[in-house]
Amino acid sequence: MWNVVGRLRDGVSLGAAQAELATLASRQAETARVFAGITVKAEPLRTELNREGRRLLSPLLGAVALVFVMACANAAGLLLVWGLQRQREFAVRCALGAQRSRLLRQVLTEVGVLTASAGLLGAGLALAPLQILKIGGQAAIPRLEAVTVGWPAFAFAFALAVMAAFLVGWVPAWHASRSNGVSPIQGAAKTSSASRGERRLLRAVAVLQTSLTLALLVGAGLLVRTAMNLARVRPGYDTQNVLTLSVTDMNLLNFFGFHGQALERVSALPGVTHVAFAWGVPLTGNRWTTTVLEIEGQANLGGLKDTLTIPSRSVTPGYFELMGQKIVAGRGFSKTYSTETNRTVVPQVAIVNQAMAGKYFSHGTPIGRKFRSPGGPGGSIEIEIIGVVTDARTESLALRPEPELYFSLWEAFPFTKHLIVRTASDPVPLVGAIQRELREIEPTVAVENVKTLGQIRSDSIAPRTFAMRLLVGFSAVACVLAFVGIFGVLSLSVNSRRRELAIRTAVGAQRRDIRGLVFGEALRVIAAGLGLGMGMAACLVYALRALLYGVEPTDLPTLIGAPMLLSVIAVLAAWRPAQNATKVDPMEALRHE
Repeated sequence: MWNVVGRLRDGVSLGAAQAELATLASRQAETARVFAGITVKAEPLRTELNREGRRLLSPLLGAVALVFVMACANAAGLLLVWGLQRQREFAVRCALGAQRSRLLRQVLTEVGVLTASAGLLGAGLALAPLQILKIGGQAAIPRLEAVTVGWPAFAFAFALAVMAAFLVGWVPAWHASRSNGVSPIQGAAKTSSASRGERRLLRAVAVLQTSLTLALLVGAGLLVRTAMNLARVRPGYDTQNVLTLSVTDMNLLNFFGFHGQALERVSALPGVTHVAFAWGVPLTGNRWTTTVLEIEGQANLGGLKDTLTIPSRSVTPGYFELMGQKIVAGRGFSKTYSTETNRTVVPQVAIVNQAMAGKYFSHGTPIGRKFRSPGGPGGSIEIEIIGVVTDARTESLALRPEPELYFSLWEAFPFTKHLIVRTASDPVPLVGAIQRELREIEPTVAVENVKTLGQIRSDSIAPRTFAMRLLVGFSAVACVLAFVGIFGVLSLSVNSRRRELAIRTAVGAQRRDIRGLVFGEALRVIAAGLGLGMGMAACLVYALRALLYGVEPTDLPTLIGAPMLLSVIAVLAAWRPAQNATKVDPMEALRHE
């Protein structure tokens, strides 16, 4: 039930500390057989503190990488089109004696200037998203408020942007340097443009963008479905009009007097219907574990490695009524408490939830049964089960109820606990009055972390909500990039096939036939992108699987909806090029024959 923290001496590695701890555990097991099988694992403190944040941010980093690749592909396509439009210029330069290396340097220099300008603009714009990130993800990512965009982050992002720009700018630069100075001039009429190979390259870029967009849309769709499922979860307690305040009383000698008076005075405030103290408010992560050595009527559990560790909470009488949980067997805790001070109190009774009753007492009632736990003068204490309470999702809304123990706060009193207040209406206006009542009883009492139970519920699913919002945003950006990519490919295709389209029109092709050619090319791009994107979506969903709830990675509505949305985007992107294709003048073909 304890976390052990130590600082390594200078020059001692983590591996050496792990070996020493393993030796100590082995010697302890030889001395006392109860410790047989117990292992020790040493981890850096930073690893432990960042475990949850890394679990959330790792898949989101993958999503950012997908958007980055899409942006690079889009930039490569646009730069290639830009280079194709300047073929005549490059051909003239070659005809006048320009060397290929000089053309290559010119194009790369232009790309570098463009990259530097865009990088500086992006660095300035990076501050605004960071503030939005802090506001939206404060409850989702630990210590997010300490995150800043310093020079190392700027330097890394800028260097990555420059490297990517030069990589995507190399293709048009190499294409420009290949010019032989004759054919581009001869074929630089209005009807000439990209070759078939160049169009295929741009089409491959559009397919890549489509596939990456599909992966992001599937991931975002699954997280949206997860958020909807979590919103419908019934946790087993009522979160409406419930206020929680973390209360720490420094005067332990007056523990019973302070808490007893606090319950009486706060319950007398206007609008208050129920009041209770608790260590282990649901969804806050506050609880401890009770080691169960033996359960009456069952075989001895043996050494520590075989013992049960049951999540435990400490509450005052009236807690279950306040939370809307029911005692389904036995009775609740007694409402009386001792006012004696300086005495040792050990738990005598406990209430179990239905999950524990069903798992360990499936063949009889747990009422009156006892279990043995470490503690007390004799090394262990016996605790009697007096009641069974309905299950509740206390650890996470996404986890089914597990076995739990509830102790009376008058017997298992924690140093810090929550005051829980249920009111007839919005409890927030009563915060000031509650704090005044507590400080009139004990001026040194610390009251903090004032939240409604509804806010606590929202905070508990904040990582999933945060990931959903980011993926939806990334998907929106990806859809725009996919639209631009498909539009660019089709526009270039129409421009490069103007002569063909003019001949088709001259020999009797109708407008619907010309539109069909363009839309057919768009559908081929989208079909290839969807086929490739399903594999990428499977990889992204695998990384997001820990954030999903109530939805399978093979969710049919998501797997149908995402491709349909991409198909609509492709049709919209193809509409303008298709319209331009129908306006090609047949005389244009005759003039060049």
